[in-house]
Amino acid sequence: MTTLRIEHAIHDYDQWKAAFDGFAQVRVNAGVRGHAIRRPVEDPCYLMLDLEFDDAEAAGRFAQFLEQQVWSSPDSAPALAGVPRTRLLELRGTDWGAAVPGEAD
Repeated sequence: MTTLRIEHAIHDYDQWKAAFDGFAQVRVNAGVRGHAIRRPVEDPCYLMLDLEFDDAEAAGRFAQFLEQQVWSSPDSAPALAGVPRTRLLELRGTDWGAAVPGEAD
C-alpha cells in the first residue's frame, strides 16, 4: 500500500469537503482504497489528507491529476488556499494497540 499525503491550507472546511465529496467517483476510478482527513487542533484552516492506493504508480498518477486538473482551477478547488504539498508514503509498520489507562510505559 502507498499513501498519497496531501497537506494544504483552506479557506473553509465545509466548502472544501463539498468539493472533495464531488470527486468521490474520480477517486474510486483512480484506485483510491480509502482516505483519512485530519486537521490540526489549533488550526481549522489547514488539513492533511491521506489517500490509500495499491501502489506508488497509481498514487503518483493521481497526484499529477490533482496538480494539473483540479488544483489549477478555482472552480474545482474553491476552498484551496495556497499550494498543496504532496508526498508518497510507504507504510513500514503499525501498532494500533491501546495502552491500558494508568499503566506506565
